[in-house]
Amino acid sequence: MSTSPLEKSSNHSIRIVLTGGPGGGKTTAADLFRREIGEEVVVVPESATVLFSGGLPRVDEPHARCAAQNAIFHLQRSLELIQSSLYPDRVLLCDRGTIDGAVYWPEESGDFFEQMGTTFEDELARYDGVIFFESAAVGDMSIETGNPTRIETNKQAVALDKELRALWSKHPNFTFVSHTPSFFKKIMFGLAAMESMVGQLTHSKNSSPTDQSD
Repeated sequence: MSTSPLEKSSNHSIRIVLTGGPGGGKTTAADLFRREIGEEVVVVPESATVLFSGGLPRVDEPHARCAAQNAIFHLQRSLELIQSSLYPDRVLLCDRGTIDGAVYWPEESGDFFEQMGTTFEDELARYDGVIFFESAAVGDMSIETGNPTRIETNKQAVALDKELRALWSKHPNFTFVSHTPSFFKKIMFGLAAMESMVGQLTHSKNSSPTDQSD
């Protein structure tokens, strides 16, 4: 997928993906971090939750799953563009990214990225950093939160966590937040990881040399 004229014309905001298997705590961490940091960051909501909460059905039939993941992928891109256009000077905290859909894509339907008109490498390069929250299911803890859009069993959550980690860990700026029996300690570690990554990326962006004429 080539970069759209809209994306080319928008100011580049620092993008950090918060991802991981279901029940990892990433959404809670993003909300707490936004409240703590304030106007330095803006959260890009999880596109799958937006769509499923709005009536998009959760389905298993391969063609229907492909249609759902296609919608999620393009909404994710649009949400990122909207937030970066509205808040060009803020850090974008993306609740999941465009790569996540690959683990939900039916194997018999071909390569996810090819079907989306892009490549894995191009989508990975969209983001400046990745913070991966390991699912609580890995520690055999319940991931039930009362969220009607979350239907995965613990076994499914563990499998998704493994597949997502295999993809996102290829990013050069990848931080792993492991499961711990204490959700509070895990969130505190995640918040510290976000603070560190935001600080590093912001400093790097602000200190980048600018073109100077003689």
